[in-house]
Amino acid sequence: MAGKAAAPGAAVLLVTANVGSLFDDPENLQKNWLREFYQVVHTHRPHFMALHCQEFGGKNYEASMSHVDKFVKELLSSDAMKEYNRARVYLDENYQSQEHFTALGSFYFLHESLKNIYQFDFKAKKYKKVTGKEIYSDTLESTPMLEKEKFPQDYFPECKWSRKGFIRTRWCLADCAFDLVNIHLFHDASNLVAWETSPSVYSGIRHKALGYVLDRIIDQRFEKVSYFVFGDFNFRLDSRSVVETLCTKATMQTVRAADTNEVVKLIFRESDNDRKVMLQLEKKLFDYVNQEVFRDNNGTALLEFDKELSVFKDRLCELDISFPPSRRVRTKWSPTTTSGPASAWETTSPCSWPFAWRPGQAGEASAAPGSRASARCSRLRHATCPPAAPHFASASGPFRKSLTYLTVVSVPVTLGRNTGFPSRPRSCCQN
Repeated sequence: MAGKAAAPGAAVLLVTANVGSLFDDPENLQKNWLREFYQVVHTHRPHFMALHCQEFGGKNYEASMSHVDKFVKELLSSDAMKEYNRARVYLDENYQSQEHFTALGSFYFLHESLKNIYQFDFKAKKYKKVTGKEIYSDTLESTPMLEKEKFPQDYFPECKWSRKGFIRTRWCLADCAFDLVNIHLFHDASNLVAWETSPSVYSGIRHKALGYVLDRIIDQRFEKVSYFVFGDFNFRLDSRSVVETLCTKATMQTVRAADTNEVVKLIFRESDNDRKVMLQLEKKLFDYVNQEVFRDNNGTALLEFDKELSVFKDRLCELDISFPPSRRVRTKWSPTTTSGPASAWETTSPCSWPFAWRPGQAGEASAAPGSRASARCSRLRHATCPPAAPHFASASGPFRKSLTYLTVVSVPVTLGRNTGFPSRPRSCCQN
């Protein structure tokens, strides 16, 4: 923490979460999720906090509308958030518009001790002082305080209807200007397709989409400032390389559908040892026999297959990863399970570090021990990155056992000449 707002610094907390499953069982999941979130707020006590959500409203947004309203009201009025007397909430609720809907939700909370903070109006191209609590929803395209885009359909032709895209806001805190970008990149629709080539076709799609966002952030329309991009990146380990390494001495059996002759399953068996099954690979299944390879030393041995960011090595700089890959699993909620759904280790995708936090330029970043996170932490910059890497701990053991989680990064931002941020951006203090 950087101390009170009156001091030459302010504590900024960045949180990202794919909250799709919260709206499948709101009575149980939302309650647990909010408890964890409030604990994070209590631990870090930030002056400025951003919460970026993806899959907001769940898979069936129309049926979840009442749960969405309840969730937002709880966040804005809870005792845990009472010291945050100003807020901005941007919810993409226009689910009937396939052309624009992203299911992204961006929440920003300002502590009562924080005196001067401004938000950028992208239409008027000037900053406006933030007062009160405001919620914007439905058609965000007409809201001048943000930029929102859904990725073009041809980015992901296999998917008839995708909700992937990004929301960008810009802030000015005591002469320190920065962009905050909520992003949701494409997932691996099929493990079988991802296994076919190295890198996979899905990796190329994610590269294209992330490059598009970075180009938009630094284009010539607006003054360039530092930026933090955090959300659901869906970065995956290189499936082909992982499988070939895990099953070096195995023989592969191909199972095809009787009616279409389409490959529906790959079974990798040991050459000896009674031909024991090592790995079963299906469209939505990645079932490996030895789970210790993912747990041992936080999955460090798998980092060599984490290649997707290398395409952006001249544009992005990433801190060391010191936590295990997260794994999406088939879940079945049990009311008696407090740490997450009871489930076998049957994954719907290869193990991955799919979520990222990417700050810009200079300044230090850290997440205190005990932070509830199971995610990727990385750093985007124009200058030199700090040597220290943040510490992460998982809220539910070495692997994420539900589709709901928090990525938490506490960012002590020192305001002044040595931050790498622009000193007094133009029009920053206009009301």
